[in-house]
This record gives sequence, C-alpha cells and structure tokens, in this order.
Amino acid sequence: MNKVCLLVAISLLFCHDHPATAQDTSISSSPPYEILGVRVISWEPSLYHGWPTLARRSNGELLLAFSGGREQHVCPFGRLEWMRSSDAGITWGWPQVLYDSPIDDRDAGLVETARGSILVSTFTSLAYESFLQRAESAKLGEVGAFGEPKRLDRWRAAHRRLSDDARKNEVGTYMMRSTDGGVTWSSRYAIPIDSPHGPIVLRDGRLLYPGKAIHGDGTIGICESTDDGLTWSWLSKIPTRSGDQVAKYHELHGVETTDGTLICHIRNENEHDALETLQSESKDAGRSWSMPHSIGVWGLPSHLLRLKNGSLLMTYGHRRKPLGILARLSRDHGGSWSAPITLTADGTSWDLGYPSTVECDDGTLVTAWYEVLTDSPLAQIRQARWRLAR
Repeated sequence: MNKVCLLVAISLLFCHDHPATAQDTSISSSPPYEILGVRVISWEPSLYHGWPTLARRSNGELLLAFSGGREQHVCPFGRLEWMRSSDAGITWGWPQVLYDSPIDDRDAGLVETARGSILVSTFTSLAYESFLQRAESAKLGEVGAFGEPKRLDRWRAAHRRLSDDARKNEVGTYMMRSTDGGVTWSSRYAIPIDSPHGPIVLRDGRLLYPGKAIHGDGTIGICESTDDGLTWSWLSKIPTRSGDQVAKYHELHGVETTDGTLICHIRNENEHDALETLQSESKDAGRSWSMPHSIGVWGLPSHLLRLKNGSLLMTYGHRRKPLGILARLSRDHGGSWSAPITLTADGTSWDLGYPSTVECDDGTLVTAWYEVLTDSPLAQIRQARWRLAR
C-alpha cells in the first residue's frame, strides 16, 4: 500500500494515531535531568511492534507487554507478547507470546496487583478489514500497491480463519491474569473498558481502571475490581466538557497522589484543545470526577507515575516536529506541570509514542515506547534509561 494512502486511511479508521497542528504551552521550567542511554530493545526487526506498557514488580523485575507479530500499524496478525528484565532494563529476555486471537490484538496494558498477580489487558479489532477490502477490489495490475501478491494471500488466509459471524464475535475488551509470576495464565475474560496502559493500583491495594467502553457506548470513566482483577464493575463516569463529544475522548490513564487525590489524563480529539492531554481529578476515591480541563500540554496519550519522592511524572508522545518522547513533572499533586523533558527528538514520522515509565530502586527511570525508525519502516520498541537531578 502507498505510504501516504496508509497514513490517511489509518487516521480515518482508528483513533490511535494521527498528526495535528496545535501549540504547546509550558507551565513552568524544565527540571534538570540526565539521559543515561537510548536504544532499541525489541528483538525482531522484521516485525512491527506497537503500544507497549512497562511495569515494575515488587521484586524489582521489569515487565514489558506489547502488540507484536505485526506486518504494519493495522493488520490481522497482532498478538500479545511480553518480555522481562532482571537488571533494570539493561538487558531483556526473549519475548513470549501471551495471547493470539484469530483477529488483531492491539493495546497491551500491564500491572502487578497488591497481591502479586499480574494483569494484562487488550482489545481486539477488525480495523484491518478496510485495507483488505480495498486490496481485494483493486484491479489486477494494482495488487502491488498492497505490497505483493503473497502478502494479499496471507491477509486473506488470516481473515478466513473464522466465519463472518464468528469474526465479529471476537471483537471485545479482554484481560488475562497470572498468579505465579507469569509462568501460567488464565484464559481471557471480558472486561467493560480498555485503555492502552491498563489498570492502576492504589496504596490501599484497590484496583481502578480508567478507560473507555470502546466497543460499547463510548463511556469514559473508572471501573473497579475488589477481587484482584477477576471481575470489574463501573465505579463512576467522568463528565464531558461543554461543547465536547465524549466519543472524542480516548486512552485514559490515572495515578494516586500522596494526598489521596486521583488524577486521570485523557486523550482529547475534540476541536477545543485538539490533541492536548486533558486532566480530571477525584477527591473521593474515584466516586466522582471534576470536569476535564486543559493542562497546556500538546501530545498524547499520557502515562502517569508517582515517584518515590511524591512527585508525579507524565510521559507522552509528541507527533509533530521535533517528533519524539517527552516527560513533565508535577510537584503539587497535578496542580501544575513543568516544561517538557526531552527524552528523544529524533523521530521520523507520527507513528511513535505510547510511552510508559517505571522508577528503579536507585532512582533510575526507564521509559519504553514504540517507534518507526529511520532504518526500519516496521515500528520497534525503544527504551530510554534516565534520571532526574537530585
């Protein structure tokens, strides 16, 4: 497929990714920091990797889940994979396939619960069908625009693994759970919502999931689990700002501050504050939420982390020049955010982002994201190891 056509089609088909034109607004100065190293950590350059989540276990082990096995941003081959690091991201083990449905498995959220269980969330998609339909209807001489005839055969074969009805029944939002450190996993089970980086754990051990009913009515809000992630139910909804459409709110993530406030970040695709990160707060343990409001940050989606010193860190993708990965710090429970910390600014296209960050025992921060690179049209997972000045 022609690259320009692919980018346009993706932006129309799928809310994950597209460029924009708004301007950033910095709130305060950028804190001093040091980049220790940036490198590719995915193992298979012949495959496309997307939408990873990085998590740190209580024993210090790092886990990284992502959508692998792919041919491109939207295709029928996506599957959930993960890999481990026992040395704070200096080295990584070979990836393991966790789940591979007959259609496209996308976002990979990841968290360790207070009880030590590991939860991985995902959603399935048929967005690739539009690409396949256009290739099927193309004149014989135009098949090459899809890549090459064997590629079309692969897509057909993958698509025909199920009947039309069975294929549609595969579409959903799901979770898997491990109680033995990831050695074995439950079967997938349906959950009400999805968001790229999955649930969060509160200091009292509760599990909250800020997300969106992407295959339902589009509601955004918070689901809660009181049984270690086995079942989920709605706790609250986040209100819609006047003039906005809730359908244009996407990809939430949350964090609990040291004073007990809950902060939720939202990807905004409404005309007002277009492609900025919006913020909503809860003062009552997630039962009610403030009206979403701009924090002056262009870029998305945001991942939130409470650092050991109580500060909040948000990391997010920046899909206009300079293309790359940025972070910001809040020292007042999300009341204001610093000017951007630039982790990378050497991106080659809009097809990058979805960073998440963990803090290691020595204060080193590890951030991982996906990115199409100069020497590879297939996105790889890239990692930065860095630290804030003490």
